[in-house]
Amino acid sequence: MEALLGLLSTFGVFIIILLAILSSAIKIVQEYERGVIFRLGRLVGAKGPGLFFIIPIIDRMVKVDLRVVTLDVPSQEAITKDNVTVKVNAVVYFRVIDPAAAVVNVEDYRRATWNIAQTTLRNVLGQSELDELLAHRERVNQKLQQIIDEATEPWGVKVSIVEVKDVELPQTMQRAMARQAEAEREKRAKIIHAEGEYQASQTLAEAASIISKEPAAIQLRYLQTLMEIAVEKNSTIIFPVPLEFFKAFEAMMNEHRESP
Repeated sequence: MEALLGLLSTFGVFIIILLAILSSAIKIVQEYERGVIFRLGRLVGAKGPGLFFIIPIIDRMVKVDLRVVTLDVPSQEAITKDNVTVKVNAVVYFRVIDPAAAVVNVEDYRRATWNIAQTTLRNVLGQSELDELLAHRERVNQKLQQIIDEATEPWGVKVSIVEVKDVELPQTMQRAMARQAEAEREKRAKIIHAEGEYQASQTLAEAASIISKEPAAIQLRYLQTLMEIAVEKNSTIIFPVPLEFFKAFEAMMNEHRESP
């Protein structure tokens, strides 16, 4: 009886060990993952998604996530090409396109990408001027993406987007830029005012040229102005008599004297 119990216990332990080995041989990989298989230390390849089997003890599997990773690059202090100290942070979007390379060629592809993004951000800032960083940020983003992507390509990592988020300037530089913007607005206002005066003077010159050709038009314009003044304000208007009226009156008096 004891021998039978011992045999059953041994059989039970064997069954448990067999189930454990079989369970370790069954692997399930999600749709967004891949399993990189190593057999006795040598790379076999990437498998998945879904259900597959490996050889227990002999094979080892490393899961790699293929989804896009959002990596925040902390603020980096750097000196631009025109000797302005700025603090800039950025965000990097990347994903693994070669799971085997991401496991074999680099120890930790996330940390490696983070470090290369920091270094590249400082280098690109040092090669760019402040105006380019503020007004043409897309050029800086494109340059960052190209450099980081080339550096991470051997790791099986594809950097799709790099965006500079915030640019922090010194207080003295902010005040100087505010004064520059105010001076620029005043300059545009003066230019617009001068252009308006120039156009008005041209129009007046053309009107004067047209009126000078017709003396009666001057009198009509004068009468129109007097009417406008009388409508707007209750005032006394001194109306000058044209010189031609006196000439006609003098001629009439001369004719009267000469007559008997």
